[in-house]
Amino acid sequence: MQEETFEQAKKLLISLIETFSISRSESGTAELLCKFFKKHGIEAQRIENNVIVRSKNFDDSKPTILLNSHHDTVKPSDGWQSDPFNAICEKGKIIGLGSNDAGASLVSLIFTFLHFNKQENNPFNLILVASAEEEISGKNGLECVMPHLPEIAFGIVGEPTGMRMAIAEKGLMVLDCKAIGKSGHAAHSNGINAIYKAIESIQWFQTYQFEKSSDFLGPVKMSVTVINAGTQHNVIPGECSFVVDVRSNEKYTNQELYDTINQSVDCEVNARSFRLNSSSIPTDHPLVESGKKIGLEMFGSPTLSDQVFMTKFPSMKIGPGDTLRSHTANEFIFESELRQGMETYIELLTNLQL
Repeated sequence: MQEETFEQAKKLLISLIETFSISRSESGTAELLCKFFKKHGIEAQRIENNVIVRSKNFDDSKPTILLNSHHDTVKPSDGWQSDPFNAICEKGKIIGLGSNDAGASLVSLIFTFLHFNKQENNPFNLILVASAEEEISGKNGLECVMPHLPEIAFGIVGEPTGMRMAIAEKGLMVLDCKAIGKSGHAAHSNGINAIYKAIESIQWFQTYQFEKSSDFLGPVKMSVTVINAGTQHNVIPGECSFVVDVRSNEKYTNQELYDTINQSVDCEVNARSFRLNSSSIPTDHPLVESGKKIGLEMFGSPTLSDQVFMTKFPSMKIGPGDTLRSHTANEFIFESELRQGMETYIELLTNLQL
C-alpha cells in the first residue's frame, strides 16, 4: 500500500474521532463523510444519518456486495486519561473514542471501496453503507436503509475482530415475563405467591436446552437478569416480573425460540422485539473460501452488529482491532491494524471466485 493512501486513511479516521457522533447525534460525521466522497468525485446518498455510495458503472448483471460499518459511537466511559474527542497519535497508536469500534473498520472499508472504484471491469458491484445508530440497534440506522438497496449477494460487516472471519453471530431477544398469583395476608393461606410461581419458570429457563447447537456459536443461551416482586413484608405478592436475556444461534429465529418458550412456562411472556436475529454465512461460501486462501481464521461472534438486519443474504463480520477494547476508556487502534485492515479487505475481494 502506498504511504500516501495510508496517511489519507489515517487523516480520515482522526477526523471521525474528532467529530461528535454518539448514537442518534451522528449528523456531523454523516456530513463529514459526504464531503469526503464528494472530494473523491463520488456522489453520496444520505438517508437519515446513514451515508450510501455505489460503484461507478453499476451493472445490474453483476452480483452486488454490501460493505458496511458504522460511524456512531457509545458515550465515553469513565476513566479516560485524555479528551476522548481529541485523537492522540503516539507510539504507533491512534487513541480516541470510536477508533477501534468501529472507525478503523469503516475507514478500511471506505478505502477498499475507493480502490475498486478506480478499476474497470470489476466482476462485482460495491455498495458501501456507513450506518448510524448501530450501537443502539436503532430504527434509523441500517434497518431503514435496507429497503432502498438493490438485491445483495452478500455482505461484509466491519467490526473489530482482529481480521478473523466471524462466520456466525449471535442474535438477541429480551423477554419481559410476569408470573400471576393472588395477593393475600402473609399470616393466612388465602393467597397464591407469584414469586413461587416465577421460580418454577425461572428454573425452566435455567435448565432447558434447545436441541440445535451451533458449531461456531454453541447452544442458545438464556439468562434471567432482573426480577421484581412484593411491596411489604406481610403481603403475599400477586405478581412477580422478571427479564430474560436470550442469545440465539443461527439454528433458530427469535420467533421460533419465543414460540417454544411461551408454550413451556406458566407465566406471561412478551418479547420486546424479534428484530435482532442471529446471522451466518456458509463455510464453503466464496467469501469464506477467499479468506481461507489468505490464511484468515474462522470463529463465531457473541456480540451484535448490523448483521442482524441482513436477513435476506449471507454476511461475514471482519475488521481491524480488538473487540475487548470496544466501549472502554482510552480506546485505541494500532496504525498497523488500520493498514492491515485495508490490505486484507482488498486481498479478500481480489481473490474472490464468484
